[in-house]
Amino acid sequence: MVVRRIVANIAAERLEDAKSFYGDLLGLSLVMDLGWIMTFAGAVQTVPQISIATEGGSGTPVPDFSIEVDDFEAVLARARAMGSPIEYGPQDEPWGVRRFYVRDPFGRLINILAHAP
Repeated sequence: MVVRRIVANIAAERLEDAKSFYGDLLGLSLVMDLGWIMTFAGAVQTVPQISIATEGGSGTPVPDFSIEVDDFEAVLARARAMGSPIEYGPQDEPWGVRRFYVRDPFGRLINILAHAP
């Protein structure tokens, strides 16, 4: 048996709010819109992962999602331009990532990160 995909499902009243955060901020493509559910996907196939944690590292709360990006500074600049409050960071962590926390429009805590070169 092989896990082929893991999908995060977020309950929301206003689906259209997802377009600016997941589309504009993170550059994900809207790949399905049935009116009651929208699915966004990246251009690169990813390996399914699930992390179980007692904290988010550096004494932070456990984020709901961690999203690795290829251009950290561009995403951080877009988040600031959109007026999204940065709840933690940006911070270079001792385990080799640069990251910040931001909330999506539905209140989920998102850890945006890039691995150090």
